[in-house]
Amino acid sequence: MNTLREFFLRFPNEQNCLDHFISTRETRGLICKNCSSNNLLWIENQRVFKCRECTSKLSYKSGTIMHQSKLPLLDWYTAMFLMTATKKAFSSYEMQRQLGRKRYEPVFRMMHKIRSAMGQHEETYKLSDEVELDDAFFETVQPGSKKEPRKRGRGSQKQSSVLVMAESKEVENPKPHQKAYACKFFKMTVMPSVKSEIVNAIIEKNVTYNTNVISDALPAFNKVIHKVSEHNQLVIPPEEQGKVLPWVHVAISNAKRLLLGVYHRIDGDYLQCYLDEFTYKLNSRNLKDKFDRILNAALAVRWNQFCLG
Repeated sequence: MNTLREFFLRFPNEQNCLDHFISTRETRGLICKNCSSNNLLWIENQRVFKCRECTSKLSYKSGTIMHQSKLPLLDWYTAMFLMTATKKAFSSYEMQRQLGRKRYEPVFRMMHKIRSAMGQHEETYKLSDEVELDDAFFETVQPGSKKEPRKRGRGSQKQSSVLVMAESKEVENPKPHQKAYACKFFKMTVMPSVKSEIVNAIIEKNVTYNTNVISDALPAFNKVIHKVSEHNQLVIPPEEQGKVLPWVHVAISNAKRLLLGVYHRIDGDYLQCYLDEFTYKLNSRNLKDKFDRILNAALAVRWNQFCLG
């Protein structure tokens, strides 16, 4: 299902979405919250699951990012398809117009919950082989007085620090005596500040130990060697950054251009959500079942794991 026409042929109305949603939930398995039984029955006329052991009822959206949402499933399905079908991105206002919704806030919350599911899905695996490491600064809107003096460069109130990791794997090169690398997966994590203990905590969570990490000589990267088996920390001239660390710089420039072109301004509290969407789509760029993948992620993530401030 790669085109909008194919999507609406498969899901033309709310009932088709509901039938598919119930079938998917039953395939994945359901557990009663009251007695932990997995023997549940779908009651069509009440639109609930009923436990055969204790007779308690379970909402069909319970335990998913759709829990307590009043938006129809067709809106959720359409949003998930549009957010994964294109390399670009949809703003909440554009999604609101496409769905024909009068209110902005429910669409805004829905899209951020989908982004949260994307991010939590990407947390399930770690990077390995060879990993490029670098930090980046994304322009965001931070709370605070407008009269407060603004800093420039590192530490600026307009900038949010992000740790960017790009996994690459050596592949066969037709040219003899030359190494060639193929890009695999990316990760981007917002940091409260660029400090070695914060960097190491992110590395430990997202990178396997038997990994060769390549980075520049930023002091915050000095202790990365304690979390991986090999760390090549290089003094890289500015004009050589794109050659020594090509994948992370491509990802950083593409992400900045995308966020600026689509959203124009981003609240610092939501930057991680937007980066989660960017890296999720970047990592699944070669997959065909993108809609089914994000739907499974949405069903696996509990609704209360994401809270809008």
